[in-house]
Amino acid sequence: MIKDEDKQTAVANKSVLDQINSLKREDERLYNILAIDVWALAKTMDEYQPGFWAAFMKNREKALKRFLAEMMKNKPADSKRPPFLR
Repeated sequence: MIKDEDKQTAVANKSVLDQINSLKREDERLYNILAIDVWALAKTMDEYQPGFWAAFMKNREKALKRFLAEMMKNKPADSKRPPFLR
């Protein structure tokens, strides 16, 4: 009886792990598709408007810095962590 329950638990755990791995692969695939779409759009725009790519990357850098600053500002202080990890 205990062995049957262990087998059922093992099968359920394997099923959940398979689903998680499937979701991870799908997430990576969608991320790669999005990256290709952004690159294709920027490349096409750069052909029609020279300098578009440079301006795009500059704006992306500004947005990333702003996002990181906002995340750090809203992050709760955890006194248990060392200062270099806060």
